[in-house]
Amino acid sequence: MANEVETQLVDALYNELQTERFATISTIDFETNGPNVSAISWLVAPTKQKIRFAVDVKSRIVENIKHTNKAVVNILANESCYSISGIAEVVQEKLEGVALKLTLIELDINEVRDVMFYGSKISVNPSYEKTYDPVAAAKLDKQVIEAIKKA
Repeated sequence: MANEVETQLVDALYNELQTERFATISTIDFETNGPNVSAISWLVAPTKQKIRFAVDVKSRIVENIKHTNKAVVNILANESCYSISGIAEVVQEKLEGVALKLTLIELDINEVRDVMFYGSKISVNPSYEKTYDPVAAAKLDKQVIEAIKKA
């Protein structure tokens, strides 16, 4: 997908966005009107035109989106780096079926860009690990992803 602009997720990106993964989201800060970038992991693409993600109800992301609904999700996948921009909306103030207080946000995709610099590819995808009880983390992750998919 190098140097192409799409209006929805291509198959490879859609498939990558079916399970928990590392991504960043960029929003416009509601106080400074400057950029705000945060790392997220609970995101799913229910269709090729939408991405849903859950964040803590107290996350700055929530207030930012309520003030300015434009957002960009950045993911590393398919040996490249993708910028997925669109209009974000708070869908559920408190995501149902989850023990934590999480807000569900949906991004209606306007544009998908391969933004990897020329002549390169991602050779190793980022990895991360939860720093708390691995059994509890796995249970929570499953619960949140299932709740996002049901919403």
